[in-house]
Amino acid sequence: MTGKRKRVQVVFTPEQWNLIENFRGEFGEGDAEIIRNIVLAWLSEKSIISTNAKIKINNRNRM
Repeated sequence: MTGKRKRVQVVFTPEQWNLIENFRGEFGEGDAEIIRNIVLAWLSEKSIISTNAKIKINNRNRM
């Protein structure tokens, strides 16, 4: 990480927030930490992180 951070504001319905609250302690303690970890877990589950990393590695190897 380069040290730069991007802040975003999101809005959840009460039902969505109740679902997210169930992950407190498992995905972190703070609201931002929980949301960040849920997003990263989803990206990982969808293989988006590994696929993107493989593409970048292949592109570097071709140079």
